[in-house]
Amino acid sequence: MQFAVVDIETTGGYASGNGITEISIQIHDGTRVTERFDSLINPEHSIPAYIESLTGISDEMVASAPKFEEVADRIYNLLHDKIFVAHNVNFDFSFVRHQLEVAGYHLQCKKMCTVRMSRKVFPGFPSYSLGKLCNSLGITLNDRHRAGGDAEATAILLGMLLEADQEGHIKQALNKSSKEQALPPNLAKAAVDALPQNPGVYYFKDQKGNVIYIGKAKNIKKRVCSHFTGNNLGPQRQDFLKNIHHVEFEVCGTELMAFILEAVEIKRLWPENNRAMKRFEQKYSLFSFIDQNGYIRLGIDKFKKQGPSLYNFNSLSEGHSLLRMLIKEHLLCERLCFIQKNRIGCVGHEDGKCSGACVGKESAAAYNVRVKYAIQELHQMLPSFAVIDQGRTEDEQSCLWVEKGQFYGMGYISQYTDVKDMSQVKSALKPLPSNDYILHLILSYADAHPGKKLSIEF
Repeated sequence: MQFAVVDIETTGGYASGNGITEISIQIHDGTRVTERFDSLINPEHSIPAYIESLTGISDEMVASAPKFEEVADRIYNLLHDKIFVAHNVNFDFSFVRHQLEVAGYHLQCKKMCTVRMSRKVFPGFPSYSLGKLCNSLGITLNDRHRAGGDAEATAILLGMLLEADQEGHIKQALNKSSKEQALPPNLAKAAVDALPQNPGVYYFKDQKGNVIYIGKAKNIKKRVCSHFTGNNLGPQRQDFLKNIHHVEFEVCGTELMAFILEAVEIKRLWPENNRAMKRFEQKYSLFSFIDQNGYIRLGIDKFKKQGPSLYNFNSLSEGHSLLRMLIKEHLLCERLCFIQKNRIGCVGHEDGKCSGACVGKESAAAYNVRVKYAIQELHQMLPSFAVIDQGRTEDEQSCLWVEKGQFYGMGYISQYTDVKDMSQVKSALKPLPSNDYILHLILSYADAHPGKKLSIEF
């Protein structure tokens, strides 16, 4: 086997928006380095000050260096029929492949990550960064953070790995059916192999065990692996993959339960890489209060997490439609419900549809009776039901519980549980927070699968 040990220096951390400033390629025949190519590269834009201080490569140094396209043919011919080797290979490979694509070359070759292989062949070291790993193995590392010095150390590391790999980790990783080299450098293949092919939720964690991303899946293993494929070269994905050290999961009985658990867990843990679900918020609420004259007032206002609400809405028009319906059916006062704000007496009073609470003609006690009936009707309108579905095993069933228009919780019950005994069913469930997103998921599913829906009577 022929290996191409590669190291590059760049102007930044992601390939699509940055350039290569230096490249070193060392051809290794499995025993020794047989050929070497080193060159500074003109990235065609300025090198940030912090990169210059790290690498020592300045704009002046690369001003007369060849542009990547000028050496692309040489680089492609060195790489295309070799195994591409680098320390955190996906980083270097993403830059080199991107630059070759721009120059008109399509690089397809096997990859080998010396971070991943070192973890397998030399387990137990406190760190697998190139500098600390070389120190642990006694490898002399010259010109740190320069392509030539780092590539030379990586080539020595490759030789040590090939010699010490008695269990065949490298051969197994390079097998065509193995997807290991596509995995993030710090994520163990065994952790991915252990993932189930069931619906559920998965958690990516960083080196300290902090959750950095939560996802849901119909097939956990397939979905997790999909994160590591594709050609997205943006900074967010590059940083995301680099920080994945662990993956954990929780199996769910159904895909719907996975959707719900994902929403709950994102709100609970607030991972830095979950953005779409964080943006979902309930916007408006129907609320009630007693004013200084003793009248119960209904109104629509912005949703408040800590405030009691009778009903929640995603739009102001949706809230006003429901409130107008209650006003019409229970002869409530539009002014006391904040539909009209600039009149002493409401239009309904002039039309005989309001008994005059707005102008003091109807007592608070009489008016409040109708308001209470309106609230009671609203509660009766809110659905209460359970969704009984498949469980995680053949011996159990899953259950989702909705009570008076609010998601109560979910869990699992035995196949032999009497589902008509609702108090027994409810006691087996785990209470979870509700929001309109979760409720909409459940209502849509129940409408599509009426045979799985059981009404709850109070």
